[in-house]
Amino acid sequence: MTHEPTLAGLLQGFFTDRLMKQRRASRHTIASYRDTFRLLLQFAAKRHRQPPSALALQQIDAPLVVAFLDDLESARRVGARTRNLRLTAIHSFAHYASFEAPTHAAQLQRILAIPAKRFTRTLVPFLSRSEVDALLAAPDQRSWSGRRDHALILLAVQTGLRLSELTGLHREDVQFGSGAHVHVIGKGRKERCTPLSKDTRSVLAAWLREPPRAPDQPVFPNARGGSLSAHGVHYLLSKHVAAATEACPSLGAKRVSPHVLRHTTVMDLLQEGVEQRALALWLGHESAETTQMYLDADLEMKQRLLDQTTPPSGKPVRYRPDDRLLAFLRSL
Repeated sequence: MTHEPTLAGLLQGFFTDRLMKQRRASRHTIASYRDTFRLLLQFAAKRHRQPPSALALQQIDAPLVVAFLDDLESARRVGARTRNLRLTAIHSFAHYASFEAPTHAAQLQRILAIPAKRFTRTLVPFLSRSEVDALLAAPDQRSWSGRRDHALILLAVQTGLRLSELTGLHREDVQFGSGAHVHVIGKGRKERCTPLSKDTRSVLAAWLREPPRAPDQPVFPNARGGSLSAHGVHYLLSKHVAAATEACPSLGAKRVSPHVLRHTTVMDLLQEGVEQRALALWLGHESAETTQMYLDADLEMKQRLLDQTTPPSGKPVRYRPDDRLLAFLRSL
């Protein structure tokens, strides 16, 4: 006689077997899913007045999940994107649990049927060439940290690497000579190689000749030779943006993050005529459809397309104010 798996056992199997061993999920994905279920279990424990370890799978039903998502928005003030990220983690677990606990399949299918929340997509933020030039000129290259920051920003803008890929880069991942490139293992454990331009290759080669501060240090270390944290990269970037704003005031109106540098890379490639599928390959996107947001943001490309067409002609008509009585009636 087989025993029905417990919620605790299913969650442990989901993280250790499904995410870590089978999908080889990144530490960022695992951390995001972990936080989701920590919040969900705390919410369910409060609702059912039981400790999280005593909760049963049947107590995590669709109404409770919907209430949890609504509570995230109302109590924690999260946006629709964060709400949908939490739902994605719950959906992934429900899909896994439906195979491990088939007697609960109907309950789990109702959880899988919970839709993501629709939201208005904002245009992708990116930097102009003059803003990039001002940012690259901001670090003081007479100092060790200034040379590091200049090399990091240049590599980020030219390659479009993610923040985790930049901070996780090691010397053996950078190849010079013919076919110079950086090799990374990106989101979803997907490997890719991104070519280096002549200027980026020269700056990186000069930077890597600097004496290491620790054995096996990453390409962009902190002052002690260890890995830069995400907070550290955000801090150094904001510091140089503030300095660059003096030379390029438009930077002061923008919130510049490492991901904005990634967006900038894509917009440069797009404006040079690189097609959508090639962009997806460059970025390490699962689907070419993910790059659609960059097409939506590229006003210059749309203007070039418009210039190549013959728009329908229109004829301006002189404005004549409407009769005041008719205008009043129309306003009712």
